Amino acid sequence: MKYLIVGLGNIGPEYAETRHNIGFMVLDYLAKKYEGNFEVSRHSFVTEIKTKGRTYVLVKPTTYMNLSGKAVGHYLNSLKLPPEQMMVITDDISIPFGKLRIRAKGSPGGHNGLKHIEQTLGHGNYPRLRFGVGDDYSKGKQVDYVLSKFSADEQAELQTLIEKAAESAIAFGTIGLERTMNQFNTK
Repeated sequence: MKYLIVGLGNIGPEYAETRHNIGFMVLDYLAKKYEGNFEVSRHSFVTEIKTKGRTYVLVKPTTYMNLSGKAVGHYLNSLKLPPEQMMVITDDISIPFGKLRIRAKGSPGGHNGLKHIEQTLGHGNYPRLRFGVGDDYSKGKQVDYVLSKFSADEQAELQTLIEKAAESAIAFGTIGLERTMNQFNTK
């Protein structure tokens, strides 16, 4: 069985390790753990990993957040996968830092990357993992906040949370979406 795992983020050193790039960070962890090497491909950096009898194609779009749907559309088509076999990993400011929310479908909720994916696919019926980054910003400073690095307190917990998010992406392929949601969704 093959699964597509898309981690959302922005390319470039100025965006590395920012809240908005948590999707990239989770995929980087998976690639390192399972010895995958990202290569430049169409609209993305891509690698393939294998574990527990499953193949996972890891995709980090190079289109910047607002055009993430280009990579998603391309890989779903080229791999001939239904959206149910894809999980998108993204940041979410409406969820407290460190909380994970996995859903089978949903709305973009104001997230530009998810908006473009929904526009590209014509629907929001695909699994997604929303990684809570909190909302500790002043009015009008949302963009600055998501493009900033995690605080020292958050960084102390970040690696463990990235590992948990990565485990949930693997579980999605091995135990299915419903059991993954039951095991990894945090209140």
